[in-house]
Amino acid sequence: MLNFLRLIYQLGILFGVFYIGNWIQDFLGLFIPGSVIGLIIMFTLLSTGIFNPKYIQTGASFMIKHLVLFFIPATVGILNFYHLFAGKGALLFVITIISSLFVMTAAGYTSQLLAREKEVHHE
Repeated sequence: MLNFLRLIYQLGILFGVFYIGNWIQDFLGLFIPGSVIGLIIMFTLLSTGIFNPKYIQTGASFMIKHLVLFFIPATVGILNFYHLFAGKGALLFVITIISSLFVMTAAGYTSQLLAREKEVHHE
């Protein structure tokens, strides 16, 4: 029972930061999604040490374990616009491959750059 209450508490913290991000986005009329603003807030709280990761570890692990379920609404939403995608399977496949290659290349270069900077600062 204590683990369940801890999970609910930690999920409440995560959703609270998410809703704060949404509120900031609505209040300021920003073009950045509220979920991204909430993610930035959580990152800032964790990286500055204001917030201890153990306060959300169980809730975050639970969310990650069930992450695939969060993609179901997006997939169902795409089915509402099936007429836009009909007959364009090959094009969508090519776009997916090319965009994935761009993301992997950018991530690789970024990680190499960060690793080089870390080596320079440690020498």
